[in-house]
Amino acid sequence: MSDQTKYVVNNVIRNAQPEDAARIVSFYNIVGGETDYLSFGRDEYPQSVDEVAQSIEYMKGSVGNCMLLMLEGEEIVGIGTIDSSTKHRFLHVGTLGIVISQSRAGKGLGRVLMNALIEWSKNNGQTEKITLVTRADNERAIALYEKLGFEREGVFCKDTYDGEQYYDSLSMALFL
Repeated sequence: MSDQTKYVVNNVIRNAQPEDAARIVSFYNIVGGETDYLSFGRDEYPQSVDEVAQSIEYMKGSVGNCMLLMLEGEEIVGIGTIDSSTKHRFLHVGTLGIVISQSRAGKGLGRVLMNALIEWSKNNGQTEKITLVTRADNERAIALYEKLGFEREGVFCKDTYDGEQYYDSLSMALFL
């Protein structure tokens, strides 16, 4: 997806801009407390506003990296990313990340944002494989990923720990 804006019902999908950084950090800090499936909890997002702004600025000059925001009015309701390595041998692989606000979950927004990320990857001239890692018990997300063509590649045993229990993670991939 280029700098064009995509409209989805009452939502807009567009590229993140450096001036969105504070709202992005705030969104991540909120959604981190809405689900146990993320790698961080409420108010634990590991990047500062300045770091996010710098990352977005870097993406503008990068072929294999993007951050798409799904907006409802001015409110961020979802964020999708593709991150590619700078190492020559791994340039063809983009790692996907996606988060939808729990208040909007179950309405098809995740599928729309995933399709936008897949389309962006197909058109960037670099990405040939999209990978993702999700908790192995995240059945709803896994079902969506499989419907979109992702295949299971492997399991990371006891990959995450919530302070009480270990969880396996599942690696999945889509070849473009």
